[in-house]
Amino acid sequence: MKSAIIASLIASAAAFAPVKDAKTVVSTNMAFESEIGAQPPLGFYDPLGLLEDADTARFERLRYVELKHGRISMLAV
Repeated sequence: MKSAIIASLIASAAAFAPVKDAKTVVSTNMAFESEIGAQPPLGFYDPLGLLEDADTARFERLRYVELKHGRISMLAV
């Protein structure tokens, strides 16, 4: 019983221990910084890196598909 209490105290104390600062990497493409939806502080947000080496046609295609899927999902609800 005492070991269970001690284990729970250690676990609860670990929840408040300081954590090392994690560096986040955000993939940005300066070509699309001026597009609609790029807002401070992130700017153009592409976490999966889908547009790392894409041109404007690919960007427009992905934007069109995103809008289409959004509209279909709104109709489904």
